[in-house]
Amino acid sequence: MLSFEGDRHSGFRMVRATKNRYGPADEVGCFEMVEAGIIEVPDPSGLFTTRHDEPVPGTCVTVTLEGRRPLLAEIQALVAPAPQQVPPRRVTTGLDSGRFQMVLAVLQRKAGLPLSTKDVYASTVGGARVDEPPSDLALAVAVASAALDRNFPAKVIALGEVGLAGDLRRVPGLERRLQEAARLGFTTAVVPVPGKGERLDIPPTMRVVQAGTLHEALASLDLRPRRGGENSG
Repeated sequence: MLSFEGDRHSGFRMVRATKNRYGPADEVGCFEMVEAGIIEVPDPSGLFTTRHDEPVPGTCVTVTLEGRRPLLAEIQALVAPAPQQVPPRRVTTGLDSGRFQMVLAVLQRKAGLPLSTKDVYASTVGGARVDEPPSDLALAVAVASAALDRNFPAKVIALGEVGLAGDLRRVPGLERRLQEAARLGFTTAVVPVPGKGERLDIPPTMRVVQAGTLHEALASLDLRPRRGGENSG
């Protein structure tokens, strides 16, 4: 059975196959809705990101796997003071709301970001659906960048599942994700520390920063609250 998936407000659709035997069913196709009908998008990477001439606070790119196909996706975040006497709002679009709430809690408890009195909004670009655990780190980086109003180099991707203890967990298909990011011009990747004895085939044009915890990953991008109460309150 073939099914179309995608945000109804977006012109892009994913076609996914479901079957119970005889061969793999983890391939997906990407199509675009146009006036003349629906057409195939042979190289969908880059459709779910925006191009900025200069780094912009509150954005971070990750690489998801749709079946066996790596796709770049951009996560954007906005952090603003909540009105007094009103519970802070937590709003997401294209993200798993449960993981979003968990990442915010870890950011506050383990990274020292003051988010308890802030409204936090997070969204994907282009109607992409990003809900796999390896996108946790990109979400955390986007929120931290927005909360501190501090940017970092534009050609950076972040990959890693965030644990409740603030640790970063390994990412399946990491080499494939790095190769796709390098193909599209990204030069730096922040990833979890590999397992003992594990070798990582790194693209020659990419620098990989390995971090064992969320705190270390944010520190590598200069996204830690500075002493003196910066962005507190």
